[in-house]
Amino acid sequence: MPRSRPLVIGHRGAPGYRPEHSRSSYALALAMGVDAVEPDVVVSRDGVLVVRHENEIGSTTDVSTRPEFADRRTTKTVDGEDLTGWFTEDFTWDELATLRCRERLPAIRQTSASFDDQQPVLRLRDVLDLVREGSLEQGREIGVVLEIKHATYFARAGWDVAALVEAELRAAGWANGELPLVIESFESTVLTQLRQRGIRGSSVYLLEADGRPFDLVAAHGKAAPTYQETAAPAGLDALVGVVDGISVDKRMILAPDRLGRASGPSRVVADAHERGLQVFTWTCRPENAFLIAQFRGRGGRSAFGDWEGEWSVIRDAGVDGVFVDHADLGVGFFR
Repeated sequence: MPRSRPLVIGHRGAPGYRPEHSRSSYALALAMGVDAVEPDVVVSRDGVLVVRHENEIGSTTDVSTRPEFADRRTTKTVDGEDLTGWFTEDFTWDELATLRCRERLPAIRQTSASFDDQQPVLRLRDVLDLVREGSLEQGREIGVVLEIKHATYFARAGWDVAALVEAELRAAGWANGELPLVIESFESTVLTQLRQRGIRGSSVYLLEADGRPFDLVAAHGKAAPTYQETAAPAGLDALVGVVDGISVDKRMILAPDRLGRASGPSRVVADAHERGLQVFTWTCRPENAFLIAQFRGRGGRSAFGDWEGEWSVIRDAGVDGVFVDHADLGVGFFR
C-alpha cells in the first residue's frame, strides 16, 4: 500500500550542500531529518565495498592530482560505455582511503565545492555505522537505501557482488530485518541473488527513462526488455513477487511534452500500486539545471527554479519514496 507521505531519502547524503558520499554529506542529511540515506557501492581491488556513485572516480575525488596514481589512468568499457579515468577496482582500499572527496558538479554547486579535498572516501561499513549512530542519537529509526552499481561488470572482473554485500550487511548487523533496509539496482539479477541469500529488506528495481538493463543485455542481447517496457503494465506484471517495488526516473512520472511541460502524472505509479509494488522516484533537485523546462526560472543553471511546482506533480502522483539532494527542502516539502 502507498504511504500517506513519501519516504524522504537523502540521495548520497545531502550533496546539495556537501560533496556527495562524504561523511559530512551523510551527517548533514541525518541532522536535517531524512527517513533514510542512499549510499552507492562499487568494489575495490581487494574486495572492499566503497561508497562512490561510479567506479570511475576522476571527478569525485582528488585522484587526478596524485602523481603516485598517474599511471592508473586508463580507458575501460563499463556497461557498454567507454570511460577514461581512474577506477576503484584498480586500487586497494588502503590506497582509496588516502583520497579525498570532491564535488561532482562544481559549476552548479560552488558552495559544496568549497568543501573539496577535506574528507576521505568511505566504505559501506562506515555509512552503516554512521546511520546506526544517528538513529541512536536521534531516537528514531533511520534507514539505508543501498544501491548496487555495475554488478555484471564486476562479476566479469571476478567479484561476486551479492556475496560481498551479504557479508558486509551481516557483519554490520543490517541483514536480519531489525534495521530498515532497501536494496536497489538497475540490474534485477543481483537483487534476486541477495533475496536468495536471505537478506531481509525491500528490493527495488531502478528504471531509467531510456535504455536496457545491462545484466539482461549481457544475457539476451537485443532481446532484453527496455526499461520503458518494464514500466508498462505487462512488464510490471512480471515483477510481482520478484521485487517489492520500482524506482523510476522522475521524467517517467512528469511525462514532459516536446515543450518541456509536465503532462503527468503518468500512469506508472498507479499501475505499479495496482500490482502491490511500491514506487520511488529520483532525483528531486531545485536547481534550474535539473528541472524540466516548465519549472525553470531566471538566474542560470545553478539558480533555484520553481522546484515546488515540479515536486508537487511528483507528490500528487502518490509516490512512496523520493530521493532528494537538498535534505532540508525534501523533508520540509514532502512532510
